[in-house]
Amino acid sequence: MEMTSIDAVQARLADVGYVCGRSLATVVFLSLRLGRPLFLEGEAGVGKTEIAKALAATLGRRLIRLQCYEGLDASSAVYEWNFAAQMVAIRTAEAAGGADRAALQTELFSDEFLIARPLLEAMRPQEGGPPVLLIDELDRTDEPFEAFLMEALSDFQVTIPELGTVAAPEPPVVVLTSNRTREVHDALKRRCLYHWVDYPTFEREIEILAARAPEASETLSREVVAFVQELRTEDIFKKPGVAETIDWAKCLLALDVVELSPEVISDTLGAILKYQDDIQKLQGSEAARLLESARDRLSA
Repeated sequence: MEMTSIDAVQARLADVGYVCGRSLATVVFLSLRLGRPLFLEGEAGVGKTEIAKALAATLGRRLIRLQCYEGLDASSAVYEWNFAAQMVAIRTAEAAGGADRAALQTELFSDEFLIARPLLEAMRPQEGGPPVLLIDELDRTDEPFEAFLMEALSDFQVTIPELGTVAAPEPPVVVLTSNRTREVHDALKRRCLYHWVDYPTFEREIEILAARAPEASETLSREVVAFVQELRTEDIFKKPGVAETIDWAKCLLALDVVELSPEVISDTLGAILKYQDDIQKLQGSEAARLLESARDRLSA
């Protein structure tokens, strides 16, 4: 499905449950129109990964995800050979006797024994059009992998020494995300369109919650969002993202909660805070204080 304007991007993404502001919709539109990778930075849980999922659903394309981690190298991201199957083929040839070594080597290093990893898979033709390639949490990797990735995304091709170069017939839609645990090299960023995904405003977060947890009443939704936004102003180790807001609202619905109370907040803090020190800090009177501040904000 074509997205021919910024308004169309916002509307199409909203149709699949992703509510975004005009600035993010603009950079998504430009990324699609210009065929440039989209680089998204921001705190964990603000919707960076979800934009790739929403794009794939909206465009009707396959989503291919490369989850980054410390120690990730080019071979793990591109391909590997199925050594177990190759050994079986070798033993079968030996048992048959008279195997042609050259023919056997050619057979062993063919597509039949190749295991495609995300980058190679994204370069191959896909039913329905080029896939959406999500390179998630790039900041977890190291500089050598960044350098390799920069080359791969420049020409949208990868090289397999035994088979040669595989070039994408059409470039995939590339979304890179970073939680900014370290700075990603400028050379890679220059090849992308950049956007910082911030925590949403109160009104935007209400819209997001209405889309993702429509069962929640307006009163409960407003209290949940107001409390979470108050919580983000506190000096805590890990501020809750939008993902935690949605999870908490769903937990409260499962408990048939109609409005917040200090007791309910204390019982369910594990849905929005993921570190024990933060949970201890917000128990009891602190939860009551934040709830009062949130309600004051709502009444104002």
